[in-house]
Amino acid sequence: MAQSDLTRVVEPACRKLAEQLSYELVDVELAREGASRYLRIYIDKPDGITLNDCETYHRAVAPLVKRVDYDFLEVCSPGIDRPLKKQRDYDAHVGETVEVHLYRPVDKRRRFEGELLGLADGVVRLACSEGERCFLLKEIALCKPVIVITEEELEAGDTAEADEEGDAPDD
Repeated sequence: MAQSDLTRVVEPACRKLAEQLSYELVDVELAREGASRYLRIYIDKPDGITLNDCETYHRAVAPLVKRVDYDFLEVCSPGIDRPLKKQRDYDAHVGETVEVHLYRPVDKRRRFEGELLGLADGVVRLACSEGERCFLLKEIALCKPVIVITEEELEAGDTAEADEEGDAPDD
C-alpha cells in the first residue's frame, strides 16, 4: 500500500475509530525496519494513554487495517516528548522549550533549541539564545518539547511508586 493510500484510506478509518473510543489519533505510519514492515498507530487522550487503551484500540482497529501489507501492528502512545505536527500541537506548547531538527543545515546547524513563540502561516518562530529564529514548517524534520526532569521530581516519583506498592520508605 502506498503512503498516499495510507493517508487517504487508512488514516480516516483509524481517526473515526479513535474518536468513537474517545482517543485522539496522533499519527499513522508504515515503517520498514530490517525485513519487517510495522504499521504504527499513535493514540493519545488528555490524561495519557494506558496499556489497556492500546490493547482496546488494537483489537478494534485490526480488522480495519487488513488491507495494509504489514508484518506487525503496533498501537502506542506518542510519549511525553510527543512531536509537534499540527497547529494545535504548536499552539499547546507556545512558551515552552522545544528542539527543532532540520532536514538541511542552517548556519551549519541542523538542531536548534529555544522557546516556542508560535506557528503562523507555515513559519515556526523560536526565541533561541542567539536571538529569534524562524523556520519554514516544511524545513523541519522534527519539533518536540524538551523534557527536563528535576532531581526532586525523580525523588517524588520514587516515593509515589513505593507508596503505590505499599512499601513506603522508612523515615
